[in-house]
Amino acid sequence: MIYETYSAEETKMIGTNIGKEAKSDDVICLVGDLGVGKTVITKGIAESLNINETITSPTFTIVNEYEGLGLNLYHFDTYRIVDENEMWEIGFDEYLYKKGICVIEWADTIKNLIPKNATWIYIEKDLRKGDEYRKITIKN
Repeated sequence: MIYETYSAEETKMIGTNIGKEAKSDDVICLVGDLGVGKTVITKGIAESLNINETITSPTFTIVNEYEGLGLNLYHFDTYRIVDENEMWEIGFDEYLYKKGICVIEWADTIKNLIPKNATWIYIEKDLRKGDEYRKITIKN
């Protein structure tokens, strides 16, 4: 599926819709350049899970955990991961099987660790269509 959004709010709504359909053990992989909206989509997912905490990208901590109603959110940022083995050191495999949803920003940096049934979301800018324009491609 391909979506086009023209504001951060529209991009967040894509995340909200994804979160409404999500189920336990889902892995959602976000790929795109800096500032393209990966965390914005994650905020939408969190909103759909009734998470009221402020969602920030866990760039330095690698993972933030949020407790939702029914499902938890495990928000990863693998931008700084140099060696995939670093993910095992933080217990990545355990997160994949906890009751919750794993959202992984920069998932392409650890693509060999991602389960085959993951959903991949690619976010692109096109400045010719405006500063806030995003093309969002979702592949299951």
